[in-house]
Amino acid sequence: MPLENYRGKVLLIVNTATGCGFTPQYDGLQDLYDRYAPQGFEILDFPCNQFLGQAPGTSDEIAEFCKGRFGITFKQFGKIKVNGKDAEPLYEYLKSQKGGVLGKRIKWNFTKFLVGKDGTVLSRFAPTVKPEEMEEAIKEALQ
Repeated sequence: MPLENYRGKVLLIVNTATGCGFTPQYDGLQDLYDRYAPQGFEILDFPCNQFLGQAPGTSDEIAEFCKGRFGITFKQFGKIKVNGKDAEPLYEYLKSQKGGVLGKRIKWNFTKFLVGKDGTVLSRFAPTVKPEEMEEAIKEALQ
């Protein structure tokens, strides 16, 4: 999934899971999307089952759950891997640009990357960072 498809947009890229304690963050993510999409903000949601199997089911089942339970309208992709030899190349790039507590590995579900309009990885946010806590960084990136 090349970032060039989103050139000129500010992106929040998130690895998600439907059975995680952080799953309620979908509400806050949708709020951010509703507020800032008209200004060129996109959320790219990548379900991942690598962390205690917390994204069970098919990609279609996950999408149905997220739309039904949280009303998400932002882009959700099929399930991917974010760590290891089969990691999605996009995630290899993101991790190489902004390390975290575990270096270049993704620690858990709902790790978030903020990417600027030019494709530069601006920030990496831990799973514990709530969507509303990223709002100032998003607003700054949109300017």
